Amino acid sequence: MIINVYEAKTQLSKLLDRAASGEEIILGKSGKPLARLVPYRETKQPRVPGRLAGKIKIADDFDETPSWLIDDFESAP
Repeated sequence: MIINVYEAKTQLSKLLDRAASGEEIILGKSGKPLARLVPYRETKQPRVPGRLAGKIKIADDFDETPSWLIDDFESAP
C-alpha cells in the first residue's frame, strides 16, 4: 500500500505511530513509491577495548597529593 504525500502530510502523526509500532509505510507520489517510513532502530557500536593503547600516558604519581596542597589545607583557619 502506497500512501500519497498529501495524505502523509495530513496524517503524519498517525503514520509515525504506525511506523514506531513496527509497520513499514511506503510514501509515494502519483502512485509511484518514493520513500519508506520505518521504525528507528538505534545502533550501538560495540565497545572495543584498547583503542587508545599507546595514545594516553598516565604519570606514575597521578594519584599523589602534592605536599604544598596538604600544607595549605592543614594551615587553613
